Amino acid sequence: MERLQKVLAHSNVASRRKSEEMIAEGRVKVNGHVVKEMGYQVSQSDHIEVDGKPIIHAAFRYFLLNKPVGYISTTKDEKGRKTVIDLLEETDKSDRLYPVGRLDSDTAGLLLITNDGELSHILTHPSADVEKEYVVRVKGIVIRKQVVKLRKGLTIDDHYFAKPKFVRIISLDKEHQSTLLSIVLTEGKNREVRKLFETLGYAVKNLTRVRYDFLTLDGVERGRYRALKVHEVKKLYAHDTVKK
Repeated sequence: MERLQKVLAHSNVASRRKSEEMIAEGRVKVNGHVVKEMGYQVSQSDHIEVDGKPIIHAAFRYFLLNKPVGYISTTKDEKGRKTVIDLLEETDKSDRLYPVGRLDSDTAGLLLITNDGELSHILTHPSADVEKEYVVRVKGIVIRKQVVKLRKGLTIDDHYFAKPKFVRIISLDKEHQSTLLSIVLTEGKNREVRKLFETLGYAVKNLTRVRYDFLTLDGVERGRYRALKVHEVKKLYAHDTVKK
């Protein structure tokens, strides 16, 4: 047995909060009867309708993709550009899959793809505090003083104060005048890593996300992907801070 709003969210009807609103508005029926009770328990055999239409119980799929540069993080593109969904095998492209969050076209690395709207909502909610680790190479030699500035946080976009959770220098290439660093963020602001370094006067040469929470790219080559294991999905769900 599961709560009605959770079943609706899992069936990609709407987010959990939106599903609760739909229930309160009397738009949901279970076995022909309107249900307005929050937390109402239903089973797989119950017939559920929203606005008079039966819901479709989704078979959830979860993939970890090692995204190459040049692909955009969306399901389709009006301009005909390559999307991350294009990297999936034909047998895996169904079930309304979409990326969790996004990586810019010029950023490579770890990206989750699923059709589980509930998990996507949990992981992208600010309260989840999910760590994302990036390896970034910038033009120029980054000195310790600049790393200290990064750790204390910087204002980007003229108003947003961005503070990395962790920053360290991996190596210095004095011959080619570049620096390789690791930076960990919990926010998901657009092009945040690039803007942080640009604020300090360093142009980003390349950027790769190497970790998402506890998940890494181990064993997954660039342009390839793998299915998440059951225990990995459960561990991601542990970020759910919404009251049950």
